[in-house]
Amino acid sequence: MKKPELLIPAENLEVLKTAVRYGADAVYIGGDAFSLRAKADNFSLEDMKEGIEYAHAHGVKVHVTVNILAHNYDIDAVKKYLSQLRDLGAACGHDEVVAIQSGAETDPEDDIGSRPDEETGSSSGNAIRPDALIIADPGIFALAREICPEIDIHISTQANNTNYETYLFWHRLGAKRVVSARELSLKEIADIRAHIPEDLEIESFIHGAMCISYSGRCLLSNYFTGRDANQGACTHPCRWKYAVVEETRPGEYLPVYENDRGTFIFNSKDLCMVGHIPELIEAGIDSFKVEGRMKTALYVATVARVYRQAIDDYLADPEKYENNKPWYMREIAACTHRQYTTGFYFGKPSSETQIYDDSTYINDYTYLGTITQIDADGYAVFEQKNKFCVGDEIEVIRPAGETLYVKVTSMRDAEGCEIESCPHASTQVGVKLSIIGRECVADTADAADIADTAITGGSDGEFASGVSFVAVEPGDMMRVKAER
Repeated sequence: MKKPELLIPAENLEVLKTAVRYGADAVYIGGDAFSLRAKADNFSLEDMKEGIEYAHAHGVKVHVTVNILAHNYDIDAVKKYLSQLRDLGAACGHDEVVAIQSGAETDPEDDIGSRPDEETGSSSGNAIRPDALIIADPGIFALAREICPEIDIHISTQANNTNYETYLFWHRLGAKRVVSARELSLKEIADIRAHIPEDLEIESFIHGAMCISYSGRCLLSNYFTGRDANQGACTHPCRWKYAVVEETRPGEYLPVYENDRGTFIFNSKDLCMVGHIPELIEAGIDSFKVEGRMKTALYVATVARVYRQAIDDYLADPEKYENNKPWYMREIAACTHRQYTTGFYFGKPSSETQIYDDSTYINDYTYLGTITQIDADGYAVFEQKNKFCVGDEIEVIRPAGETLYVKVTSMRDAEGCEIESCPHASTQVGVKLSIIGRECVADTADAADIADTAITGGSDGEFASGVSFVAVEPGDMMRVKAER
């Protein structure tokens, strides 16, 4: 059975490194231009180079999005950008980064700015360059084939890839992979797999936000705000609240759905397929893609480790996967999300796939930070993201599916002074922790045990509750249950 790739998004260098640590086989990122996420904290060429070097050192591939639908004024800048990606190792520190699309109108407020069992798999030997480019526009595809033929090309879902003839078309032109449209069922994907060459890969979204428009080709943002979703500037009007106004009664708002807050008629649930790993593999999908290039490090760590565990469990023992499902479902619910759906995979969605009365996220946990070092005095040091205090009970999540339940026993600032809380974000703090309990994914899965809360013990799994014991290490991530 072929092992599918787990493809995780990264908004910036910190998140890329998190994705690598928490189980990604590949990471996809966007540069400062042409990547359909104009408001993301995108990668500079220097960060991209560092990220690719880090990923390749850990056996992880990096794919770069160049998936806008280009206008004439974009072409010269696209050519330069593709050349920069091709020569990334030499270009960094020398060439000026393509910051925005050449000639495009912009809003001044827009901020465009190794695992031993894996192959390192850089597509170009030791050269520092992306392993693949994700492209939707045929013109950009042709330019990429001409300018950087050393880099594989993957066809973006923005190209509306809904049938095997489309896959064959792109394969004849030299594409290595095609990303399926979100509107396909697993049955349709399996049919595509049966009609295309084995060396043409299928990539499909398996988790994250769903666009209300067909394959993401939405005009609402451009119509309402002048910001083009197909140029990376979507304002997400699908998440806004709507009512009906009859033309002879201006100002009189008629609810579309019986709810005193209005209705969210375009608001889709989030996709979640962690409970259907066998069906995804049986359909012939080569790469499991998670949506979310504007998500936090905590989101990426949570989703990556859950899907990594689920994929590995199923390939090792399908019974283990089935028994561990309660853990997957509980942990995947710990990241920021809307209500979950399986999208189009088991047939056309019904009204149950939409959320009509609300557009807010479910956010059960708050990100505190990622440990960067353990200092000489045994303090876990990190850059704090949200406020917490001495005495708080928090959780430490680790890449291999382990969660530590700990109490903050002491805290000090960057100067070594004892403090009781850290109210200001992005400050360096150190903490000492007392173990309360620990939970792991069961090796011989027992669903009843997995559903239980943390178990307690002493050092090396035999620790006693309340005994100070720093069982954390750099790369571990801290979160706290959000207050309601």
